[in-house]
Amino acid sequence: MSTTPDGGSKLIEFPCPQCGKRLKVSKEAIGRQARCPSCSSVQTVPAQSSLPPATAETSIESYGSTPAQPTVPPVVDPAPPLTPAPTPSLQAPTPPAGAQPQGLGSYHASGTKTKTKEIFDRINGEIGKIYVGQQELVLGTLVALFSSGHVLIESVPGLGKTLFVRTLGQVLGCPFGRIQFTADLMPSDITGAPIFDMKSQEFRFRPGPVFTQLLLADEINRSPAKTHAALLEIMQEYRVTIDGTSHKIERPFLVLATQNPIESEGTYNLPEAQLDRFMFKLIADYPAEMDELSILKLHSRQVDINKRLEKELETVTSPAEILAITEENSNVRVDDRLIDYINKLVRRTREWPQFHMGASPRAGIALMQGARTLAACSGRDYAVPDDVVELALPALRHRVVLTAEAEVEGHRVDDLLREMIRSVEVPRL
Repeated sequence: MSTTPDGGSKLIEFPCPQCGKRLKVSKEAIGRQARCPSCSSVQTVPAQSSLPPATAETSIESYGSTPAQPTVPPVVDPAPPLTPAPTPSLQAPTPPAGAQPQGLGSYHASGTKTKTKEIFDRINGEIGKIYVGQQELVLGTLVALFSSGHVLIESVPGLGKTLFVRTLGQVLGCPFGRIQFTADLMPSDITGAPIFDMKSQEFRFRPGPVFTQLLLADEINRSPAKTHAALLEIMQEYRVTIDGTSHKIERPFLVLATQNPIESEGTYNLPEAQLDRFMFKLIADYPAEMDELSILKLHSRQVDINKRLEKELETVTSPAEILAITEENSNVRVDDRLIDYINKLVRRTREWPQFHMGASPRAGIALMQGARTLAACSGRDYAVPDDVVELALPALRHRVVLTAEAEVEGHRVDDLLREMIRSVEVPRL
């Protein structure tokens, strides 16, 4: 045990009442609560040591302290501190106020094995056989899929967006469709239209390419607003109305729309009503060096990609199971303080000086649904502030509009959103 110059001990040593682990903290923590790094149980630090000195002990960290109390100084100990295990309650460690949002690329799923997490891990494993890297894109798309949302992807050409959707469709067991948006694309080219059947002498509805389950809307910003409007009803209500007759879209239904951030010639800005229909806007950037090296090794051989998709990938789930998991994820608990945190984030976008227009209530709904799904995918039945912070940028970046002054000054939406998110106090659950 550590001692002071006069021979007195600076540490308190006692056993964990749950697992019996020998715990060791500073005397300044007497009377305060501490969390065991082995079993994550919380107990009050006693006034005196109840164990004799030992050579191997475990340091624990203070838990549940308030801003008015001083934090416990770190204990210098020969043994390395153990990583705390995840707690099976809402008393999980939360990010401090002013946490830096890093985006979905920094998220690491952890937790106990649940049905949702097992399927999520299997899907990730299968996708990795063909599609390398782009963790934000993969994770954000799966969260949107299991939340009944849609995704807008902004990236330069050549990053494998079509390959990703085809891979995802093979793994999920869902049909895949693609629409190449151009300036002369008509709404009927998307939804389908009635055609006259010469044999029956009557009109018969011919379904368009939108009647699928995974739809890639490639370069969606190359079509005018009239064509974009054809997707509004489909994305929100999962149906197509032609000549007063509604035709249902089979679920699950996921739209992955792409747009090129470089070229502006011959493009149309998506209307705000269309942007708000997307749950997330994900940024697909150039791959890291090692990822690009793996891509060269995987895809430089002259092998038909269709054969590879059929032979190398295994279908690990089904549309019925996806719908069941989506419904099950609605039972993930979201504390009232976390709901209030989400509400404050969304409302703060409408007050931020560099934003001409803030996010709508649909952004809050997207954050709520996404946080539930992200928690389930990490093996938890409760959401924590970390889930919200991870999803804040994808859920808000396409729903806010910069002021003219902010655009002239060269501000980026993501930088302003990070600054705004840091200004909202994170709740302690």
